[in-house]
Amino acid sequence: MSHTILVVDDEKEIRNSLSGVIEDEGYSVLTASNGAKALEIVQADRVNLILLDIALPDIDGVEVLRKIKEVEPDIPVIMITGEATVRRAVDSMKLGAADLIEKPINPIEKVDYMLLLIKRELERQQLKRENVAMQSRESRKHTMVGESPAMLRLYDQISKAAPSRGRVLITGENGAGKELVARAIHRQSDRLSGAFVEVNCAAIPQELIESELFGHEKGSFTGAGKRQVGKFEQADGGTLFLDEIGDMSLAAQSKVLRALEEDEIQRIGGTRTLRLDVRVIAATNKELEKEIEKDKFRQDLFYRLNVIPIVVPPLRDRREDVTLLVRHFVKQFCSENGKPIKNVSPDAISMLENYDWPGNVRELRNIVERLIIMVEADAISAADVMSAVHIDRWQANRETSKTLRDMVDDYEKKLIMTELEANGGNVSQTAKNLNIDRANLYRKLRAWGIVKSK
Repeated sequence: MSHTILVVDDEKEIRNSLSGVIEDEGYSVLTASNGAKALEIVQADRVNLILLDIALPDIDGVEVLRKIKEVEPDIPVIMITGEATVRRAVDSMKLGAADLIEKPINPIEKVDYMLLLIKRELERQQLKRENVAMQSRESRKHTMVGESPAMLRLYDQISKAAPSRGRVLITGENGAGKELVARAIHRQSDRLSGAFVEVNCAAIPQELIESELFGHEKGSFTGAGKRQVGKFEQADGGTLFLDEIGDMSLAAQSKVLRALEEDEIQRIGGTRTLRLDVRVIAATNKELEKEIEKDKFRQDLFYRLNVIPIVVPPLRDRREDVTLLVRHFVKQFCSENGKPIKNVSPDAISMLENYDWPGNVRELRNIVERLIIMVEADAISAADVMSAVHIDRWQANRETSKTLRDMVDDYEKKLIMTELEANGGNVSQTAKNLNIDRANLYRKLRAWGIVKSK
């Protein structure tokens, strides 16, 4: 991508000299001889970086910088200064100037330094854009969706818990969205600029969990070839999310308890105590009170963590959110896979709403992704849903209002009755159009009481 650099200086020779050097490096160049023209160009053209002389004939360069930052705060501005304007250069740095170059710029060393500054600031600008884009994608990825009373209560709890320093214990079934709640608390807290560090306590072998959490020094145990910074240190100034903490060993629990009580840790094999500022949010799908009774979880740690308890409702308790979730995931996965947005038929939505979702939102997300990838048609039908959700998963839901057999029968009956009505009650024509045996169709109609038995 070609970058455009604006050179602002009242001396024509300097403008021409800098323009030639910069253009030789492959950049596009715009020039301005005064502050007013510079501001006009900034507002009218896409400029990636500005070289700005402080001593301008109409407007003080520092004032020009101030106005530029009001209009385009992200454009890097490198100030050009002479000996008489050093004090003004200091003022410009306070206003957000990226750097400064002293006149004259003609020695080759200063030209090389100027080009190095330009390259550095343009790379920094690109990294910043990429970081903003990544954060935007991450934010969309971790968006909480739902307008049901259960979700409105959850949003309220998050908004109250987030600004505080209180530790939060999130409970709920697998796939219900405990991590999303933790991330929402972090985003709404004053620790947003800090790191959000996640540890899945169930996925890390117990013999490694302490090293993962607290780090270790080189040579502290077999295989410790170099120092490792633990998750607590990585989360300093931010949030540490201990997911599935109910699966943590008692030995690790005791060290976590000490870290919470003292706000400090020691790396394994280390002697230095590290003071940390970490907000801990924990989550589990287990009933920790029962784990305490079985001596599998420390009661004192439970009380330390359970300052603000938040329960994430399972999807079956907020079925009215299924449609919103489906639309959200359809949009997400169509975008990710370069496909046009697919419609989801009312029958398909009805089937999804009536399923109990033992895997909760995570299972629904996976099913929608499968449908987006595998269904070639523009619309997703009830039949597509039935093929995407394994039969045994439906049959495992016998306690729902409708079993798979019930839903298949309902769909089949609706299809037949629609076709029968379209054919004016002509059973033979209906059987022909639906490509089913006429005698079999009569049996179904008699079973439904549509025609009487002979």
